[in-house]
Amino acid sequence: MKTFGREPALLIATISAALSLLVTFNFGLSNEQAGAIVAVISAVFAAATAAITRPIAPSAFTGLVAAVAALLAAYGLELSAEKVGALNAVVLAALALMTRGQVSPAGPTTKSV
Repeated sequence: MKTFGREPALLIATISAALSLLVTFNFGLSNEQAGAIVAVISAVFAAATAAITRPIAPSAFTGLVAAVAALLAAYGLELSAEKVGALNAVVLAALALMTRGQVSPAGPTTKSV
């Protein structure tokens, strides 16, 4: 199953990274708020990727790592909102490339008649 001629897992990872990058433009958000938003974006998009790929584990792991990295950057490392978004975009891109060979689109289920 391909979307717009691309694999859906890579498309979702790209959109997630772009939204994370958008947070770097700092629309009056504190570092903690930016980190929380980026973590939620990562988690939600990872769940979407896991739902459309098989096996689920690599996609779920990718989302967990990206969300934890965003939360650590915001709450543990005291980085600016710009750095949190940029860090998460890089983590998502790297993990998407590493995961790419381990997942495939989930095929439609066929029903026996």
